[in-house]
Amino acid sequence: MASMIDHTGIGVADMARSAAFYDAALGALGLHRVMQLPEGEGSDGIGYGRAHPVFWIDRFHPPGVKQHTAFAAGSRAQVDAFHAAGLRAGGTDNGPPGLRDPAMGYPPGYYAAFVLDPDGNNMEAVFRER
Repeated sequence: MASMIDHTGIGVADMARSAAFYDAALGALGLHRVMQLPEGEGSDGIGYGRAHPVFWIDRFHPPGVKQHTAFAAGSRAQVDAFHAAGLRAGGTDNGPPGLRDPAMGYPPGYYAAFVLDPDGNNMEAVFRER
């Protein structure tokens, strides 16, 4: 069964700074800009995805709400690349790549990394090993 979420998004304070972060971090997962709304109309935003936007950054929603979003990765290497790209693009480490402890509530084989974006939102890449 496909995911029940079609798309989601967050508000950002500085579109250019956040776009640089998400271009790098989501690019490591194979996502890219698939739509960009015009600037200056109060709803400007950038949609990331493969065929259609699944994740938006915009100035319509208030920034600083401290959201958490986990993106599915296809391998451990993609999780590692997401983390490295996010840090290079101005993110802050919030948990390096690695297997997460089942004693902490993670399922076995949960390989993830966490990076805070420029607004402090917790972005995660996860590869669920079978």
